[in-house]
Order: sequence, then structure tokens, then C-alpha cells
Amino acid sequence: MPSQQKHRGQHPQDHLLFAKKWELPFGQAAQDLSYLLERGYGENSGVKIVGDRYRLNARQRKALLRLVSTPSSIEKRLGLQFPTSQLKDKVVAVDGFNLIIFVESILSNGIILACMDGVYRDIASVHGSYKRVIETGAALELLGQVFEKFGVAEVQWFLDAPVSNSGRLKQLLEMEAAENNFNWTIDLVPDPDKTLVEITGDVVAVSSDSWILDRVSHWANINAYLIEKELPNARVFDCLS
Repeated sequence: MPSQQKHRGQHPQDHLLFAKKWELPFGQAAQDLSYLLERGYGENSGVKIVGDRYRLNARQRKALLRLVSTPSSIEKRLGLQFPTSQLKDKVVAVDGFNLIIFVESILSNGIILACMDGVYRDIASVHGSYKRVIETGAALELLGQVFEKFGVAEVQWFLDAPVSNSGRLKQLLEMEAAENNFNWTIDLVPDPDKTLVEITGDVVAVSSDSWILDRVSHWANINAYLIEKELPNARVFDCLS
């Protein structure tokens, strides 16, 4: 996988779209959308109503949807959250692209959202194909170090098989594990989301995907740990504090 001379999650207008002046209207929009979703509005219709009211563009609406959660879903997710301080000797199942792209985005100085459910999320996305960026190697190295600090017994990585170049990312993860003697398994699966929610027992899921967090038996907020302990200079957009 040749190195690509570009970064993850950056957008040339982000310094304007997520400037400090947007924090107040974004916070108000988030509360409005949360209210509508809690009362049964669909995501598309809810985002259109709120986005039109606050004059948000397409990228801002995408960010709004990622940072908003309903009160009921927040309560449920917090009840299922497993403390990162207690991960020693645990097996963790990782939503691979989700976590790696998050760290790549931070290292690329991309916008990171402080979300209603206490999770931090990026605005990057993979449109059917994953390409290595300059920060990929550093992201994998950092994640390896973090899981070692936690003292986990095993890391099970799950990657989306339909995504182009997922096999090459699998090879990079295998190389990282071999070089550092990490107890990692890396699997290409048709649908990591479904795979993670079907895992039973004491395995702890690692993802920021809302659909997954609503359905797993328990999950660890690795993203928050990374922001708070490892990457404090991340470019965080916080409209909720």
C-alpha cells in the first residue's frame, strides 16, 4: 500500500464551518434535533427541519447528526459503558476502520466532535475504498501502545471486507502485531457492525458507531481516553459545554 500524500478528515472550509461563532447555534441545533428524534422524527426529516432553521450546510448537518443522541439512548449507552481502567486481561473487539480513521483524523488535524453521549467522533468517511494516509503508521503505532497500556489479553480487529484495500490494511495490522509481539487477530468480515453486536460473553466492544453502541452488551470509550490522555491537542469542536 503506497503512502498517499494527503491526510484524513480535513476539509478546506472547516475553519469557517466549525469556528467558535458556530458553537452556540450548533449547541441549540443539537438540543432541537435531540428533542425531535426522541419524539420519533426520522433522522433525515429531523436534520432538514433543524438544519434549515439554523442555516447549516451539508457538512455541518452531517456533523450535527453525528454529535446528537437522544436522552434515552444516552442513558442506555452509559449503562453499558465499560471503564477503560478495568480493561486489563479483557478481550476487546474493535470496529477497525472506525477506530483507525478516528486516530488518523486527529493526527491529520481534522475536526473532532464532542458528542452528547460522551463519545468523540470524526467527520471523515470511507466511500467504498480505504487509502493509506501519511498518519496511518503513527495511528497504528499509537493504538498498539494504548492497548498495551490497558493490558488487554487480546485485540480482535474486524475490518469491512467489501471496502477496497481492506486486505492491505489487514496486512499493516498484522505487521504491527508481529513487530511488537501483540496478541492481535485481524479478520475481514462482511459487516463488522453485525459481528460486534453478535459477540457475547466478556468481550468488550470498541467503536463510536451509534448503532453498535445501542446494541452491544458492553463497550469501552477508547475515543474519549485518546482525546483526554494521549492526544490533548486534538482539534475538538465542543458546542455542548
